[in-house]
Amino acid sequence: MPRVLVSDALSPTAVQIFKDRGVEVDYLPDLGKDKEKLLELIPNYDGLAIRSATKVTEKLINAASNLKVIGRAGIGVDNVDIPAASRRGIIVMNTPFGNSITTAEHAVALMFAVARQLPEANASTQAGKWEKNRFMGVEITGKTLGVVGCGNIGSIVAARGVGLRMHVLAFDPFLSETRASELGVQKVELDELFAQADFITLHTPLTDRTRGIIDARAISKMKDGVRIINCARGGLIVEADLVTALKSGKVAGAGIDVFEVEPATQNALFGMDNVVCTPHLGASTSEAQENVALQVAEQMSDYLIKGAVSNAINMPSITAEEAPRLKPFIKLAEVLGGFVGQVTEEPIMEVEMLFDGSTASMNTRALISAALAGLIRPQVADVNMVSAPIMAKERGVILSEVKRDKSGVFDGYIKLTVKTEHRTRAIAGTCFSDGKPRFIQIKGINLDAEVGQHMLYTTNADAPGIIGLLGTLCGKNGVNIANFQLGRNRPGGDAIALLYLDAPFPEKVLAELRENTAIDSAKPLQFDVAG
Repeated sequence: MPRVLVSDALSPTAVQIFKDRGVEVDYLPDLGKDKEKLLELIPNYDGLAIRSATKVTEKLINAASNLKVIGRAGIGVDNVDIPAASRRGIIVMNTPFGNSITTAEHAVALMFAVARQLPEANASTQAGKWEKNRFMGVEITGKTLGVVGCGNIGSIVAARGVGLRMHVLAFDPFLSETRASELGVQKVELDELFAQADFITLHTPLTDRTRGIIDARAISKMKDGVRIINCARGGLIVEADLVTALKSGKVAGAGIDVFEVEPATQNALFGMDNVVCTPHLGASTSEAQENVALQVAEQMSDYLIKGAVSNAINMPSITAEEAPRLKPFIKLAEVLGGFVGQVTEEPIMEVEMLFDGSTASMNTRALISAALAGLIRPQVADVNMVSAPIMAKERGVILSEVKRDKSGVFDGYIKLTVKTEHRTRAIAGTCFSDGKPRFIQIKGINLDAEVGQHMLYTTNADAPGIIGLLGTLCGKNGVNIANFQLGRNRPGGDAIALLYLDAPFPEKVLAELRENTAIDSAKPLQFDVAG
């Protein structure tokens, strides 16, 4: 039974979901604050469910010898070392939809608060003052709202802005014109948004590209008296530059929910009359907290029990519905990669995967990841579908993918072609109704061969006596042949043989076989047929 550790506070309902799905769960909500204790316990778990308090560092990941999945109840994964997790083959999931409405509403609330100076007016009034002339705000209606990042949360804010009779501009490299039209917003470039917006609200993740997206240079392009809202991530705004602009009046006001350093117990923005600050409350409603907790429990359970992957940061998604159909083809892709990886000794330069027929409509990203894992595993034993694409990229391997309609006798098949400096290798396979992977073409030679745990692959010129040679050599050395498959491209041309064995082919016998001039090459193979 898979075992999950919950190291931050989750609702009892979420904990019960783990139990109901057949996952053993230990609920230790304060453990995220005790780094040493967490480091001691983490090797015992297959999954780790967290919020923002637990810091999943490279040191913790390296200690997590059995960890398969990290689930973040929330959107931001700044507290998880994703590259380290990916290298170790650990899936990192978040819950991008559970708190979208709550965060969007908080951004709109801050926009109103900044426009009408509500916190300062409240404090003044409760102090017994009646300063009507001091708090002269601005209307929202008719103003231009610039939304930077128009994904789940940004699109909700944009829709609310349209509802408030604002003119909404949106900058997002992935926003299509069709989607912009559906939302009723105008898609623009970032500099145009800066130049036209009366209010700017940020809803983009923190990456190397977006870090400091609002700095002195960006602010200089904005309208005088612009108001800026950030409920996304600290670090998107260079806080020192914002403070300078607030003091000069270039920026009339700001609503800030996230900070460069959190918890933010001290900050230059604090105490400024034209700034409204909240302590990272974007997702802090009872509805959102419950939603993300339930969602992360469901996602992690589905992965650990069914192999379904959803909302993963570093892995192609596999739905619970497609997982049963996809599983045998994932195994097939892994086997094809494993075959080529075991017979290839040169550095791999290019990998091409052809998906023919029914496989072309499958989740090909997952299949490519599986093939890469099989390809790399002979050199790196602990590689998996998460870490394989990272390793291939680090090694400069060029990946390509081809999809085509059914072109042969099989409903669907996968062909893997690998190029090195001196040669090209290709292998194709399919799955029949029994779900077992089969080789259907090797080296351009058609055949129908099952996958065995221990095998020997040989190539030679098609000539009499090869079968006898292999049988005699194995017989005199006590090597039992369980099955035998042959193939050739034409009489007298290239031929291959696959021997199915009860145990790994002995190195001494392999050396003797390779000395025979009738054999061009001989490679022992091993596959996890039970996986």
